[in-house]
Amino acid sequence: MTDQFDNYIQFLGAAGTVTGSKYLIAIDGFHLLVDSGLFQGIKQLRERNWKDIPFDASKIDAVILTHGHLDHTGYLPRLVKQGLHCPVYCTEPTADLAQIILTDSAKIQEEDAEHANKHGYSKHKVAEPLYNLKDVEKTLPLLTPQPAEEYIRLNDNIRFRFRKIAHIPGAAFIEMDIKGKRFVFSGDIGRPDDKMLVHREKPESADVLFIESTYGDRLHPTDKTSEVIKKVIDHAVFNHGPLIVSSFAVDRAQDFMYEIWKLKKEHKIPDLPVYLDSPMGHDVSKLFLKYPEWLSLDPSVFSKVFNNTRIVTSIKETFVLAKDKSPKIIIAGSGMMNGGRVLYYLKNHLKNPSATFVLPGFQAVGTRGRALSEGSHEIKIHGKYYEVRATIEHIKTMSSHADQAELLSWISGIKQKPEKIFIVHGEPQSSNALRVKIKDTFGWDSTLPEMYEKVKLEF
Repeated sequence: MTDQFDNYIQFLGAAGTVTGSKYLIAIDGFHLLVDSGLFQGIKQLRERNWKDIPFDASKIDAVILTHGHLDHTGYLPRLVKQGLHCPVYCTEPTADLAQIILTDSAKIQEEDAEHANKHGYSKHKVAEPLYNLKDVEKTLPLLTPQPAEEYIRLNDNIRFRFRKIAHIPGAAFIEMDIKGKRFVFSGDIGRPDDKMLVHREKPESADVLFIESTYGDRLHPTDKTSEVIKKVIDHAVFNHGPLIVSSFAVDRAQDFMYEIWKLKKEHKIPDLPVYLDSPMGHDVSKLFLKYPEWLSLDPSVFSKVFNNTRIVTSIKETFVLAKDKSPKIIIAGSGMMNGGRVLYYLKNHLKNPSATFVLPGFQAVGTRGRALSEGSHEIKIHGKYYEVRATIEHIKTMSSHADQAELLSWISGIKQKPEKIFIVHGEPQSSNALRVKIKDTFGWDSTLPEMYEKVKLEF
């Protein structure tokens, strides 16, 4: 089968949705993929993970990752099963994060499949993991870390570089020069005033711009995060129950640890024990000490923060903690409650009116976190429903994604009107709102691509 165009971009994910980032670019027979993310959220999206991409993976010549989150890296082992064998370029922290995240993802999928088979709640005769640890072992050698700011040449027509974006450690936007034109892939755009990460950089030019739109239709609250967290902790202390933070292991867990440490240091909250019950969160925390050049805080501060936190090392300790109703703070993965050790706390404390659960940041459609944030009275976990009687708090000041105004600020440095703007990585209302705002602010037209849409590129 021949391609419709010699030069094109095809949207294999994060088109009309906020997950599964994958963009295939074909240039004169050279094929590269920007990001390789898993679909998360509702069942219809997750089912796409089981389908092969509509292209021969063995013919992909390069993969470039913007950052390490699962919705940007988690499909890599599936691609390897489909024949991918090319270099996967990324920053140095992203390479480390990808190893941690893919390994954790494989373990969770193996455990979920085993649990489904044991308890018989899968509709399949034998539940299989999407991929396993052996698949990840075959994937990791492809990771090819590169320094930020330095150009990497793929062939005579294509070069690219990573520039820091302040989303998580190692996160970057990609500036790619193709046959004399500048392509910019935003990845996930961080906040301009992030307390932990080196401030984000901005593009100065873009002929073709791909911009995320997770929060393209809203502004973040202006409340101080420390005051919001103090109020939540005070409420949990008043209830004499545990405070359970369902946290993303990368960056958000460390944000919570830092804010709690700071409040304790200032004697604004009681000296409650703080636990990090996330093996992946523990591994990620070490990276904050390994790559200080990506941080705005001194590494010595992180050492003090980590010393204030008790690390849960075994699942047996999780079982004990999950049954304990005494006041304490537990930070557990995962951030949207779709897996990880937070599930054990949900099972034990959703029905506990003295318990408090904290949701951090964006909660995708179809996740348990989204259901709880919207007031669901019961949650299904491993085939069983659990009544919600605990307090649910959704903290919206800690997002690591730029809001609408911050997205506009990020592109404001582009001096000339881009030829094409593709708004991606957002739910439809968010993407469309950003499209309208870009038009009203800059007079630039944008496109909202559809899943699997193929757009001709002209040079």
